[in-house]
Amino acid sequence: MIMSRISVIGDGGWGTALALLLHSKGTEVVLWSAFDDYAACLNSSRENTKFLKGITLPKGLKITSDDNEVKSSEYVIFAVPCEYMRGVLDRFKDADFKRIISATKGIENGSLMRPTEILKEYFKEDRISVVSGPSISFEVARGVPTTVVVAGYGAEQEDVRDLLMTESFRVYTSKDVIGVELGGALKNIIAIAAGISDGLGFGTNPKAAILTRGLAEITRLGVKMGADPSTFRGLSGIGDLMTTCISRDSRNRCFGEEIGKGRSKEEVLKDTEMVVEGLATCRSAYEMSEKYKVDMPITNKVYEVLYKGKDPLSAVKELMTREAKEEDYM
Repeated sequence: MIMSRISVIGDGGWGTALALLLHSKGTEVVLWSAFDDYAACLNSSRENTKFLKGITLPKGLKITSDDNEVKSSEYVIFAVPCEYMRGVLDRFKDADFKRIISATKGIENGSLMRPTEILKEYFKEDRISVVSGPSISFEVARGVPTTVVVAGYGAEQEDVRDLLMTESFRVYTSKDVIGVELGGALKNIIAIAAGISDGLGFGTNPKAAILTRGLAEITRLGVKMGADPSTFRGLSGIGDLMTTCISRDSRNRCFGEEIGKGRSKEEVLKDTEMVVEGLATCRSAYEMSEKYKVDMPITNKVYEVLYKGKDPLSAVKELMTREAKEEDYM
């Protein structure tokens, strides 16, 4: 694969990790930051102290806040939080990218649109792909073996696969854009629930139940929206769900843990520079469950805890004392 330049838009942990991954392959990479001062800080310190502390950024990795440095790229990866995606896209809407890859996990509040749906308002559909899967940024940046999946509209995804594939970063392809994208977004809500369980001092039993029943409700909604149910048994479904619910580096699980300990979401957010994607996604998912008439009890209780002030222990009791039923898997 021959291309002049690849740009990664978004200097968070995931965007930085992907830029490091591409740089390790000898690719000319530009890492774009929305803020001039932080781009200057990254260039001088060669360390992303806010989002990927302890990882050295090699001198050959170009870091900029200049939009024009990105517009000349053939391939571009969007790795910005979903809630800021449109504002960033407005800055690049006149660029002629040959391939646009979304590394954003979320569902836009209000419109209830997935990141690739937002991208389609700016770029041609057949140029758009999404990458998702169990990929904690700190591990990817350190070269820990990681496996993800890419899906896209129109053309086959072999070019994106080959772009990202390394000896430590294995990439599968899929045709199910909806499923791959929803799995990556909705698992963050279940991870918050898992963190709340940890914060309440619970053990392994409830966490296993949260993952299992959380996957069932993710699958229910996904199928209702047109996804292939088998996708949720793969990397962007159960794979990403397990990683995010278990990892000590998962910002969504850690956020939930603090909520379980009795802190308010406002208190927790003051202590972190990182965006907790599951917080905004939970609001969207709650509205989607109403729109599509899908039963999502864990998501709904997380929503009540985060947005209605419900006590976490009361939410647990309400989940456990619902009407008895036969187990379903979606």
